[in-house]
Amino acid sequence: MKIFKNKVAVITGAASGIGRGIAERCAREGMKVVLADIEEEALTRATEKIKASGAAVTGVLTDVAKSSDIEALARKTLDTFGAVHLLCNNAGVASAAPSIWESTTADWEWSLGVNMWGVIHGIRVFVPIMLKQNTECHIVNTASMAGLMVPPGGGTYAVAKHATVVLSEILFHELAQRESRIGVSVLCPGFVSTRITDSERNRPDDLKNDPDQVKQSPEYEARIEKRRQAVQAGMSPDQVADDVFKAVRDDKFYILTHPEMTKPPVRTRMEAILQERNPSPPARSNG
Repeated sequence: MKIFKNKVAVITGAASGIGRGIAERCAREGMKVVLADIEEEALTRATEKIKASGAAVTGVLTDVAKSSDIEALARKTLDTFGAVHLLCNNAGVASAAPSIWESTTADWEWSLGVNMWGVIHGIRVFVPIMLKQNTECHIVNTASMAGLMVPPGGGTYAVAKHATVVLSEILFHELAQRESRIGVSVLCPGFVSTRITDSERNRPDDLKNDPDQVKQSPEYEARIEKRRQAVQAGMSPDQVADDVFKAVRDDKFYILTHPEMTKPPVRTRMEAILQERNPSPPARSNG
């Protein structure tokens, strides 16, 4: 996909962070933009700001974990702009627990619902629309460098992000087999200055943990704070958007914003698999 002007972009998780960075870049490219997010006030602010730049834009309140919301998002997109050419399944959340077995059922349901099912719903609903259009299109699924390695802690997030990478790879092959005109990329960012560490603000009430039943050790709280600081000092969402648009233009599948952080542990993991060794101790770059 080389031409963006007057094309239609749909971005989930578009009210802040990477999603907003991509949405603003879409507007600068002359695209018509659909912003989807679960955070209503932030969505309104982002939509109004982009609209003030002169872009054709609409905001749609969306819980990506709900199939019905993604279906409604597609209907709104087609009713407003008549097509979709760029889909960014970007919405994501992070829940914290020191181990997999200490993650609650609610932690798993929330993380997998947004980080994995959100991508599944987006693919299931929008790909048939794109195939029917038979025009140049592109899908960008946001995973994480955590989807390419095995960091301890945050297992619910890493499992969902690994699933997103695999989903994207399968999607790439299946669309290629059909000789479709739809490109696919998987975005695996490192530390980016977003509000991902404050994801709890958007956790549904029915999936919240009882604070009296979920207590963290001081050591683990210190690890979380270190990770928060790394995120706050991370790459800007605008830089990520630059990487995304370059990848779409170049039809590049893997988008690694921090290759120097991502590739060494990926190589170590793959070598352990090929040599049938036990997993190597992970690097501490994840905080």
